[in-house]
Amino acid sequence: MKNFFEKFISLFIALLLPMLVVFLTIYFGIQRDEPHKAEIELKADRTKKSDHSEFKVLQQNFTNPKQVTAACISCHNQRDEQIMKTPHWTWEREHKLLGTGKVTKIGKKNIHNNFCTGAVGNNGSCMRCHIGYGWEDKNFDFNDPTNVDCLVCHDKTGTYFKQKSMAGWPATTETADEEFKVPDYNYISQNVGASGRENCGVCHFHGGGGNNVKHGDLEQELVNTTKKVDVHMAAEGTNMTCIDCHTTKDHNIMGRSYSVSAENTNRIYCSDCHTNTPHNDKVLDYHTRKIACQTCHIPVYAKKNATSMYWDWSVAGRKDENGGKIKEYDADHNYSYLSIKGHFVFDNNVIPEYKWFNGTANHFLPGDKYSELPVKINELGGKYADSTSQIWPVKVHRGKQAFDPVSKEILSVKLFAHKQGEGAFWEDLDWEEAIRQGMEYNEREWSGKYEFIATEATWPINHMVSEKENSLKCTQCHTREGSRLAGLTDFYLPGRDYSKWIDYFGFFIIIISLIGVITHATFRIIR
Repeated sequence: MKNFFEKFISLFIALLLPMLVVFLTIYFGIQRDEPHKAEIELKADRTKKSDHSEFKVLQQNFTNPKQVTAACISCHNQRDEQIMKTPHWTWEREHKLLGTGKVTKIGKKNIHNNFCTGAVGNNGSCMRCHIGYGWEDKNFDFNDPTNVDCLVCHDKTGTYFKQKSMAGWPATTETADEEFKVPDYNYISQNVGASGRENCGVCHFHGGGGNNVKHGDLEQELVNTTKKVDVHMAAEGTNMTCIDCHTTKDHNIMGRSYSVSAENTNRIYCSDCHTNTPHNDKVLDYHTRKIACQTCHIPVYAKKNATSMYWDWSVAGRKDENGGKIKEYDADHNYSYLSIKGHFVFDNNVIPEYKWFNGTANHFLPGDKYSELPVKINELGGKYADSTSQIWPVKVHRGKQAFDPVSKEILSVKLFAHKQGEGAFWEDLDWEEAIRQGMEYNEREWSGKYEFIATEATWPINHMVSEKENSLKCTQCHTREGSRLAGLTDFYLPGRDYSKWIDYFGFFIIIISLIGVITHATFRIIR
């Protein structure tokens, strides 16, 4: 009997002890006591505040916003020079283009988009979001410091607004209405401070023609939100503002939008605060080599208000039976059709698409000729084999817009005018004249013909970070059916992909291991 128990114990140790060792190694190698917590010093806590109401220069009777700017730079000297070097002012920066290596200036000033097609030539409307006064046409003086709008970024009263259709001017005594009153410049100039969410959001939340229309992860809800929408900006959470991440030096703001940027510079990374090993879990931290934090921590975007997913200009221009312009809405009261803009598809709680991204992008610029469909207005650089690439969540905005079937170029279109009869599509619904004037203003050749072509624009998703309990679960990617990463087929993903040779190899290793264990146990028993 004693001999039997000795043999049993030997067999138990030979078979189970190695498994126990492996289990304990994995368990204690992965688990730690406390998760990493980033120490964040908010901009509001480290910014010195001044009482501007005490400054004599701001106690004069301002009648024009340019007078306020002159007063600002009389104390904040050289700030105007800093601002006028930034892309927020120039709406362009020098880039080396992906693929071609060509160095050129690109930005909102000259780039295509598949929302309102392009800014230049539609100055009255689009330049409302320029940080200047009166960029109405090519005569705008980019070297005049009094054209800089200090108040739009620094107003803390919530009473300063640029007026619609006025090329960046606030309301005047001639243009004021119930929505836009003439600002009280004395009151506002004496109550200024560091930029807050409202200052940034007045443009970045409303790009593309309305709240959350464009990016999908930037919207008015972020001004006062909850952890379910964004853990960083939630009032009951960290209560961060935009400039806590988008830090600023000499008025140059960190971060860039890849709808108008090409190079991997001036970037913000989650690891700037959270380090490269934020989970205190070796398996999860290993994922950060090839997976962006946003991929797991932003499982959906457009959490409150819907965002535009599709915009078809080809059907724009219809009129009702009385010759009037048409407005139609979907079940959630989002626009589904506008005579002046065409057909829309909006959606909320959108699951992102996923792409490899290495921080670079390519762009379809004026003068470029398309060779395949859909035309990619911008295209993120990256692939699995690239060591700098990670899987990112993205919004892909699809649509149709006007192009020249002869030159194979996307067309510039004049959309905006103050009144009918000036050739703007939004007023006259005449494609031919709107294209002719748009191309002429942008100094481009046109064959006289136009059709409509499918286009795509892509933006990485960075905002609306979920609570960790609502981040992606392993099985949402590592699954055979319905994997979040089903569209990325250039690598092997365990649980999603099947390879009989990998399975055979795995079975072979298991069998060899068992044979080894049994052989070892047998020799121990015999001896």
